[in-house]
Amino acid sequence: LVSLEEGVGKIQAALAARQDPSLVIVARTSGSRLSGIPEAIRRVKAYERAGVDAIQVAETRSNELVEAIHAETDLPLLVGGPYTLQADRQFLAAQGVRVAWPRHPAFQAWVKAVYDTLKAMRYGKSPTELRPSLASTRRTKQHHPFHAGRCLFFGFRSATPR
Repeated sequence: LVSLEEGVGKIQAALAARQDPSLVIVARTSGSRLSGIPEAIRRVKAYERAGVDAIQVAETRSNELVEAIHAETDLPLLVGGPYTLQADRQFLAAQGVRVAWPRHPAFQAWVKAVYDTLKAMRYGKSPTELRPSLASTRRTKQHHPFHAGRCLFFGFRSATPR
């Protein structure tokens, strides 16, 4: 866990470097997991004062945590972890959650698949040769998290329309 001052400094640097006003700057905190809900709230408030557009609550584990943070900020929340698979979507939306995802296993599988595919192409396999191991366009649309509702977006928008 970085110091609060370092975290705020990183946020300020990101905000100062932002050239595209539609770029969303998200502050990530794992303060609740490492130091409890009060520390997470202290960090959220500091990041909000620094000017972030949203807060990512790393390793979200309970409704209590989501409610406590939402009570302290109007910023959009991003939550992740196995908790999101059981959490009620209406509850999450009511608490300001705009993105929820189950986290690492799916991402790790994706990284391995991308690595294996790029490695095969690097060593001479053509996209046509890889086709049997690839998902069809129909399957991709059917199972892609954004299409299948496994990654939940509840109307999150940047400050400036694109």
